[in-house]
Amino acid sequence: MRQVYLDYSATTPVKEDVLKEMIPYFTEKFGNPSSLYTIGAASREAIEKARGQVAKLIHAQEKEIFFTSTGTEADNWAVFGIVDALKNKGNHIITTKIEHHALLHTCDFLEKHGYDVTYLDVEPDGRVNPETLKAAITDKTILISIMFVNNEVGTIQPIKELAAIAKEHGIVFHTDAVQALGNVPIDVKDLGVDLMSVSSHKIYGPKGVGALYIRKGVQLSNFMHGGAQESKRRAGTENLPGIVGFGKAAELAYENLDAHIKKISELRDYFVDQVMSKIENVTLNGSKEFRHPGNANLTFEYIEGEAMLLYLDMRGIAVSTGSACSSASLVPSHVLSALGIPVERIHGSLRFTIGDPTTKEDLDYVVEELIEVVNKLRSISSVSQAKGW
Repeated sequence: MRQVYLDYSATTPVKEDVLKEMIPYFTEKFGNPSSLYTIGAASREAIEKARGQVAKLIHAQEKEIFFTSTGTEADNWAVFGIVDALKNKGNHIITTKIEHHALLHTCDFLEKHGYDVTYLDVEPDGRVNPETLKAAITDKTILISIMFVNNEVGTIQPIKELAAIAKEHGIVFHTDAVQALGNVPIDVKDLGVDLMSVSSHKIYGPKGVGALYIRKGVQLSNFMHGGAQESKRRAGTENLPGIVGFGKAAELAYENLDAHIKKISELRDYFVDQVMSKIENVTLNGSKEFRHPGNANLTFEYIEGEAMLLYLDMRGIAVSTGSACSSASLVPSHVLSALGIPVERIHGSLRFTIGDPTTKEDLDYVVEELIEVVNKLRSISSVSQAKGW
């Protein structure tokens, strides 16, 4: 049976060149980077090389990149670090209703401890209206955090414009760019952001390593305490092989960015056209113009996304549903809810995300199987029968 993976926004396979770069650091190049002897110094050099590779991908300075365990840790550090550093200035945070749970749950925690959080509404395409942001700012606002590219519907936010609003009011601006990294051009200086979270495993690097970009001059308290690693900003013995792999993945992403975007956007458009021309009552969720190049979040009316996912999985096809993080949960997606999509349509949604290994033949196979699955499920759906299907 053909195997087709279309969930690259969830995670990506480690590229062969990345793994090859990592392997020596599990064995002969295993030294602790904090050690003073030669093998430790070699490990430090490898980390600094990776720091430069990640910095180059987002056009930052090397000293502005701090490695973390994950993108989630980077998000947490950005939020908790700012609220602690600026606690005497205010207690108001602005974010959106469509953030990743790494940000939303952090803000929920802070609300329980006396902080005021504003969750911005978004337009039907998932974009934040800059005027909505302006209206939410108060004299107590100390942090604005808005994700660069949404993980579910792929909508790209006008980060440069939103960051400029924050700067006008002297407010720190953070963006979760985990889905943006390696999929859209990023220049932190041009964007004007103060903090940016990124992760390795979304760009064909290893899991268990991320980074936080901290613009030079930004006041941010430490989140991890202990040793003097990461310029005394993030304690804990470094994940040496992971960091080396992240660096190599970032290097490859930088070199192949234009070709990568062109390939997966063309395949995405082909796939969407094929599905919508061959299956009735299908809609594309999110922005058509401002969108992750490989994302296709589609609603299939009158059927359940979980059922589609299971049937597709039996045919060797891996995709995501429009439900909450737990695959066992029937809670509607908070992102699709924020876009104003009715609950019954949310439950009929699937997210397909295309990556470098995807081929046109893979997509043709998925479309063929999808037609059969949708027809089968609609034939036994009471809703579709009532609609005359």
